[in-house]
Amino acid sequence: MDLISIGEFARRSRLSPKALRLYDELDLLPPARVDDDSGYRYYAASQLDRARLIAALRQLEIALAEIKVIVCLEPEAAAERISEHWTAVEAQHAARRDLADYLIGRMQGKRHVMYEVATRDIQVRSVLCLKRSVDGTQGAWAFGKEFVAILRQHRLPMMAGRAGAVFCIYWGEVSDDSDGPAEWCRPVPADQAEQLAVEVPELVLRNEPAHREAFIHLGPGGQIEPAQWQLISQSLHRWVEEHAVQPSELGARITYLADPTRPENQGPDCDFAIPLT
Repeated sequence: MDLISIGEFARRSRLSPKALRLYDELDLLPPARVDDDSGYRYYAASQLDRARLIAALRQLEIALAEIKVIVCLEPEAAAERISEHWTAVEAQHAARRDLADYLIGRMQGKRHVMYEVATRDIQVRSVLCLKRSVDGTQGAWAFGKEFVAILRQHRLPMMAGRAGAVFCIYWGEVSDDSDGPAEWCRPVPADQAEQLAVEVPELVLRNEPAHREAFIHLGPGGQIEPAQWQLISQSLHRWVEEHAVQPSELGARITYLADPTRPENQGPDCDFAIPLT
């Protein structure tokens, strides 16, 4: 088998030696041979197709961990994976475009009604909570999965309606620059709250006072892009300003209402709310 030096392989693949060393460390594109004495890497010409595919996938801003999965798939499955990625990218772009249009219109003195805002009253309730600072969107999702895993370990009594649904409070912005914190909450019957807190020591019991909320219904799943969250939040705060009311200190939140009659792949029915004073 004819081998190519790392320098020549870099030139022909248009990947730098630095990138090739990184891809070797990640076992994404290991060299065909490594010299035992010098540690110098050599590649086979047949590896050029894989190298060029990796380079192309990186241009689509696909993470290296995902690329490692894609390059090992059969062509049809790999194509489906790339299609899923691009669909998500287009959704992100559309959300950013809508947010930009809203902000441009607002700065020009225009009023855009992007979402319908409604209000509801929430009675005082006991909630079991888990609060933590999180790193970006992925950290927030991982935190949510951890909370759900805790709930699945314990059979907590169900409470009917939106007031009994699981919700997540965002005490601060969650992004690459800001770490929240976020707090996941599960309402529980007041007369059982103290005993349940003992049975679920991972969670903290507290009472949330009665309040009115302004909210935007999001529908099933709650799969909303970060830019769209910004637009939803902007719309709610604009509504609050226009109606001469004030947000309370209870924290903006997303509510997740499970519906056993809905197909599992649709997820819970979600809304985004701001408690009012």
